[in-house]
Amino acid sequence: MKKQYFLILLASFTLSGFTAPRPAYNLYDGKGKKVDYSKMIRELGNADIIFFGELHTDPIAHWLQLEITEDLYEMKQDALILGAEMFEADNQLILDEYLAGRYAADKFEVEMRLWGNYQTDYKPLVEFAREHHIPFIATNIPRRYASIVYRKGFESLDSLSAEAHEYMAPLPINYDPEVRCYKEMLNMQHMGMPMPEKKEAETEKEMPPPAMGMAKSAMENFPKAEAVKDATMAYFILKNWEEGRTLFHFNGSYHSDHFEGIVWHIRQQNKNVRIMTISTVQQKNIDTMEPENENLADYIICVPENMTRTNR
Repeated sequence: MKKQYFLILLASFTLSGFTAPRPAYNLYDGKGKKVDYSKMIRELGNADIIFFGELHTDPIAHWLQLEITEDLYEMKQDALILGAEMFEADNQLILDEYLAGRYAADKFEVEMRLWGNYQTDYKPLVEFAREHHIPFIATNIPRRYASIVYRKGFESLDSLSAEAHEYMAPLPINYDPEVRCYKEMLNMQHMGMPMPEKKEAETEKEMPPPAMGMAKSAMENFPKAEAVKDATMAYFILKNWEEGRTLFHFNGSYHSDHFEGIVWHIRQQNKNVRIMTISTVQQKNIDTMEPENENLADYIICVPENMTRTNR
């Protein structure tokens, strides 16, 4: 009996060497220093606008979006507003009616142009907003108008109706091709390189290949199509934010990394608004943050690159 107990005890010690903690993520500040979640929440509570830059199919990012939303609500109550790239401005009325309890979820989901991973990744946020009467802003330009910019440039927007113009940033769109994110997009297009996973730009997936003879112009317009999204999201964020409230916005990381994209457009209009950003990155080893991921945001969620992905 003693021998049997000794063997069991020996086996437990042996196995313990292979069961070190394997966290699903680590949280860092912009300089690569590990930080506590509670510290991040305290600082986010002091911001006017918060950007959560996600990897669209990363489940850890989506889980944390809901966790942070719940914690911010505890702090801010009716001073909290949500907003998202995943909903287009011309669907705001449908979203408002659903949040007000006008009809059931199945009706809402048929009417909205929802992303493929809505059920798993964004519905929990919408349902939380509905339950707690939190405004939720559809900030993105309708994708059909981003597609027009991709094909024909900013000038193509001028011929649209006054009603169409209500769903985008005021024209002309403020665009600086030297802003790092837009310059990088253009360079990668010229080099024939796809957008890296961690900086996935949705326009690339939405737009069909350009017609023969349009390749160069479409290439030049690719960052413009992203910029019209950024400008529109910035416009609707500022339109719906007011002093004393916090607007928590969900978007692909490329729209806010390096404090560019949407953040750049907001800064052009209001330099005094207090902005904080979160980014999501994948690494093989998350014990330390890789130098290339430093300074992406105020807080960086580092997820193992072999993490299970959701469907998009």
